[in-house]
Amino acid sequence: MGPEKPFPAQSHRAKPKPSKPCFKKRKRSRLPKQAEGKMAMAGSRGELVYKIYRALTYGLSPLLHLHLHWRKFRGLEHPLRWPERLGRPSLPRPPGLLLWFHAVSLGEGMAAIPVIKCCSQLRPDVNILMTTTTFSAFEVLKNRIPANVIYQFAPIDTPSAMDAFLGYWKPNGIVIMESELWPNLIVGASKCGIGLALLNARLSAKSFRNWSRPVLFPLISLLLSKFSLIVPLSSVQAIHFQLLQAPPFSINFSGDLKYAVDECEPLVKDVGRIEDLQKQLSQKRVWMAASIHRGEEEIMLGVHKGLTQTYPDLVTIIVPRHPQHGKEIAEELQKGGKTVALRSQHEKLIPGTSIYVVDTLGELRQLYKLSPIAVIGGSFFPGLAGHNISEAAAAGCAVLTGENLHLAPYVFHLPLNIPFSRVLFCDIFRSSCRPFLTYGDRNAAVKSFVCNAGVREIRS
Repeated sequence: MGPEKPFPAQSHRAKPKPSKPCFKKRKRSRLPKQAEGKMAMAGSRGELVYKIYRALTYGLSPLLHLHLHWRKFRGLEHPLRWPERLGRPSLPRPPGLLLWFHAVSLGEGMAAIPVIKCCSQLRPDVNILMTTTTFSAFEVLKNRIPANVIYQFAPIDTPSAMDAFLGYWKPNGIVIMESELWPNLIVGASKCGIGLALLNARLSAKSFRNWSRPVLFPLISLLLSKFSLIVPLSSVQAIHFQLLQAPPFSINFSGDLKYAVDECEPLVKDVGRIEDLQKQLSQKRVWMAASIHRGEEEIMLGVHKGLTQTYPDLVTIIVPRHPQHGKEIAEELQKGGKTVALRSQHEKLIPGTSIYVVDTLGELRQLYKLSPIAVIGGSFFPGLAGHNISEAAAAGCAVLTGENLHLAPYVFHLPLNIPFSRVLFCDIFRSSCRPFLTYGDRNAAVKSFVCNAGVREIRS
């Protein structure tokens, strides 16, 4: 990462100049005149909606700046580097070609690392810039990205911040992870002649419905038309993007990059700690509840209570979505007389410890390998949308989740060798867990790398 440097003075904000694109545009097939006319009309409506969006974000810029200050005071933004969110760089741009990878948070950032490493190996002459929007992602990724990668916080999608960012870094290509479809970023890059790629592209059911509305449909069609390459994470997602009028020539289905868990090498210190925990669990039955939201821990603890009546040696690993929630869970259980081990405190599993709370970031991929069962939270209450199950499935876990899963159409197209069920009540939940706890048959959750071999192809 290198030492932090003061922000360079900017005497004026020059509009970004067109740069040499990294992605070659494919030759488009000739369309009938009637189809071309419809596309032209849709494009003009999209341009109109975009102009309205740009005007709104310009007018709301002062409020968004105040919101950033508020987030900084709450500890949600970096105390020194938060001006990067306004498009003000903290590092110099190196000479030569530059490829920009953008991910919103930790999960998307981890999925981008194998691609970044491969790009660095294939084209060492190309500089790589990586951005995320969350402070928690920065804390984990800063130690995992290659040393030659420049890390910055992504600018908010206002005209001034995005134009300043593009004008300073002048990327030759932009790789956006998953679903970060920000209009000022995409349209601004396209006007500068910068090639755009969307990797692991996905839209939740809710996002797909919203983008399909008559008011927003012209805008999403315009945005998707700017991409030279779109790689959906499933065939169902590929159909969704086609329905939103993404150019067919740009869509290439390859598989979910989050299946490439083994390509993200853990830190040496993390390996040692995971191996130590594995030894502590070696003589016990284990199941894990990951990405647990507030309130869902009550369901998990209810299941734990029922299972321990049959399996007294059972250890339940709880991984909350937010680390602070883990400390609260541990404190509440300790008040009730439970023996709990908290990972951030390096606490060991002593006799009588049946609950292990993980209140750290960046270890979930490795923790999945310790359990034959993974329950994915964020799906047990209305209003939640679930979380991606790919990492757990790739680690060989039998995957369980609640009924509120917006990615359900994608999930049900997973390879059949991954045990998967959606569970509604604790009794059914316990019944779902029992076969794996009884037989310890990890082979029933065979890794699905073969069915997702395309993730290796896209990296090259």
